[in-house]
Amino acid sequence: MTDQPPATNKTFTSESDLRTTYKAPSDGVLAKDIRHIDAHCARFIELSPFCVIGSSRTDGFGDVSPRGGEPGFVHVLDKTHLALPDRPGNNRLDSLSNITANPAIGLLFFLPGVNEMLRVNGEATISTEQALMDRFLVNGRPPLSVLVVEVKEAYLHCAKAIKRAGLWDQDAQIERADFPSLGQIMRDQLTLDVEAELVDQMLDQDAKDNLY
Repeated sequence: MTDQPPATNKTFTSESDLRTTYKAPSDGVLAKDIRHIDAHCARFIELSPFCVIGSSRTDGFGDVSPRGGEPGFVHVLDKTHLALPDRPGNNRLDSLSNITANPAIGLLFFLPGVNEMLRVNGEATISTEQALMDRFLVNGRPPLSVLVVEVKEAYLHCAKAIKRAGLWDQDAQIERADFPSLGQIMRDQLTLDVEAELVDQMLDQDAKDNLY
């Protein structure tokens, strides 16, 4: 049996530890954080139909939640403020509860077909101010609340992750039959005595009735 060199395992406990493995960021990488919404960031948000919100729980765990809508469903109020409608969901209120305890959040905006992403970090408040609610009426229905984000950092994220994933490549899409439906998963995980097809029908109906 050939002797193998012992594996080198490192535990990183500080940024200085990390810098023993990772290079320092370039001046350009640091300078691209413009700390406000300029015309390019505003256009990105105007075209974006999807973003994810990162927040922190009181027990220290992080949380990430998706948000979607028509392109431009997030509104740029001014150079340092965004408004994001909260539409009907599962009522767990994970993100909103986190924000009431810790207003720091991160947003990551995507554009279908574009490999770069927009990162926005800031502090959020939850509002039901009528003027804000009226901005987001869909079929006469207002959102349940509006998230107002004070922008502290804003910059375009490089394309490497999307390129590695091939996220927008048609050939990278899996066949839907290769992964079980949510109804099948819920039936198995919750040991429901009901057909998966019925659960899927209920979920589909809820999405039709309560999309906005």
